[in-house]
Amino acid sequence: MLLWSVSACLCFATVAVADGMQPETTVVVLYEEDGEATINIRNTDSGPALLHSVVENVPEDPEPLLIVTPPITRVEAGETQLVRFISTLKEPLKTQRLKRVSFEGIPQARAAGGATIGITLRQNLPLILHPKSLPRHQAPWELLTWKRTGSRLTVHNDSAYVVRLAPQVQLLPRQVLATLPRTYILPGEALTAKVDGTLDGLAEVEIQPATVYGFSVDSYRAPISAEGD
Repeated sequence: MLLWSVSACLCFATVAVADGMQPETTVVVLYEEDGEATINIRNTDSGPALLHSVVENVPEDPEPLLIVTPPITRVEAGETQLVRFISTLKEPLKTQRLKRVSFEGIPQARAAGGATIGITLRQNLPLILHPKSLPRHQAPWELLTWKRTGSRLTVHNDSAYVVRLAPQVQLLPRQVLATLPRTYILPGEALTAKVDGTLDGLAEVEIQPATVYGFSVDSYRAPISAEGD
């Protein structure tokens, strides 16, 4: 059997445009006080398919915090399936936590020239768990601090919020490019950027953040402080 696999990975804030299982939003937020979150997934294909939903841990946070239901179900062409994410927290959250969720559509096999071809389309979204005691912040990237230590540029997230942003940032006023190792910064983390050039004379960083709800917003500028300032 010939099997083709097409993966649509939503690493930042975009949605793939293709037939298959399409989520209604680009991010899922589970508020602790609600105990669960839901999302509608629509089968845009021309035939029925199995919807396989999975919760995935990010490497930095392997603790299981929720379950998904139904994990697998049949969805007819053009129909919508409600998927629930149910909290399994054993103690209250102190900070936001980040997971990822994937939705894979597995259509019925089709005959083509004597061979059986199956095509799977997978969407992958971030899921943020929000503590009951934590105020909702619409622009958590404003809480990041950027520091220069010699030839190293680091970004520190001393807040309780997950911050999502494009990995490429611009250093001003010389318009030097820098690259972060990933598209998110967890609470309490510090990441080191790879800089194309020296840090001499650089005073600000310009980033492209994403809101909690997955939408890109206008670029944001923050000062770069020298260690010891």
